[in-house]
Amino acid sequence: MTGTTDAGAMAGAEDAEALRSRALEALTTARARTALLTDSVEDDELTAQHSPLMSPLVWDLAHIGNQEEQWLWREVAGREALRPEIDPLYDAFAHPRSERPSLPLLSPGEARAYTADVRTRVLDVLAGARMEGRPLLDAGFAFGMIAQHEQQHDETMLITHQLRTGPAVLSAPPPPVHPSGPLPEEVLVPGGPFTMGTSDEPWALDNERPAHIRTVAAFHIDTVPVTNGSYLAFMADGGYTDRRWWHPDGWAQIREHGVTAPLFWRQEAGQWLRRRFGVTEPVPEEEPVVHVSWYEADAYARWSGRRLPTEAEWEKAARHDPVSGRSRRYPWGDDDPGPDHANLGQRHLGPARAGSYPAGASPLGVRQLIGDVWEWTASDFLPYPGFRPFPYKEYSEVFFGPEYKVLRGGSFAVDAVACRGTFRNWDYPVRRQIFAGFRTARSAELD
Repeated sequence: MTGTTDAGAMAGAEDAEALRSRALEALTTARARTALLTDSVEDDELTAQHSPLMSPLVWDLAHIGNQEEQWLWREVAGREALRPEIDPLYDAFAHPRSERPSLPLLSPGEARAYTADVRTRVLDVLAGARMEGRPLLDAGFAFGMIAQHEQQHDETMLITHQLRTGPAVLSAPPPPVHPSGPLPEEVLVPGGPFTMGTSDEPWALDNERPAHIRTVAAFHIDTVPVTNGSYLAFMADGGYTDRRWWHPDGWAQIREHGVTAPLFWRQEAGQWLRRRFGVTEPVPEEEPVVHVSWYEADAYARWSGRRLPTEAEWEKAARHDPVSGRSRRYPWGDDDPGPDHANLGQRHLGPARAGSYPAGASPLGVRQLIGDVWEWTASDFLPYPGFRPFPYKEYSEVFFGPEYKVLRGGSFAVDAVACRGTFRNWDYPVRRQIFAGFRTARSAELD
């Protein structure tokens, strides 16, 4: 009996050590990216508001530290608050982004010092943390949640970098080119039930849970995301001037704001150009279109005689293996994403050309479902049957409803820790500054 107990204790210690290593890597990777995004500009650009849609970069920086302090230092470790007086300043629900520059925010130097102090303390907490015994600690969930939170704000800060004017300050190599033969335009996904969501992914967030059976009818889905070239055909055919294709709210939006192309595009001497992170270049027709709203995606789909996939259709195309009948963690299987699977983690500053990453294809051959561009779906952001808020209602529950549309798959700006086959993103259908594109679908019964 004693030998069995000792062996179990050793196994438990090894498991805890592996979880601590995973959490340390996730936290360290996120902080390195945060430093890149905030150290690449002068302090006056950190405190400036580059768009009323976004916070000053210095707000995001201190908010990252404040969330880490609240959850890992105070909640997990049970320690006294370090800077309780700043909590209201960095409460994302207390102040709209447009008002944050007027707040008495920490200066860049103070924000850096604060987040560094919190991190030093948190690493001591992590070194001795039990990875079990409380829902917040089971499998290191709290540490994974904070790593995901920081990476999500890194994506937000990258959006701010795209919105800022001035010369380029970020650089990265172009995505790899994966030569391949001609691909089919669409893939048939068989109808029937599949397991949607998850109950056992340890760092999955509350809106991804629980796993449940969903049934969808057979449908076809684009093999690759809609490209700039295809979107240019929509534009050339008067897509932005033909009311037939537009949701009424979308039509009103584009007419009010004079929208005639994806955000950051302009036409010059008969050529379409785009601005990307301070660099102006011709629009590459082979890349997935990005910086389009849900309304623009929906209008293109209608124009093409198709529609946006539902969230359930998207997840079935991405995760369902028709041979085994099970749902995978990712399109390619259960292994964590590697550089051959998907364009993630800001390794590149834009999407790869359509058809890339054959190693990341789904069992049915659908490409680039993870990474490159977020993909708008037809679905409103709603809870799954049996949803329970955890660890706080404000993460997901307050956003449920028809005001938000679901996006899936992640983008080049998303880190692997915050992206999986079950991960759900959401935003207003008017949003264009996010790194969002789309693919289309059609019902098989229309064949």
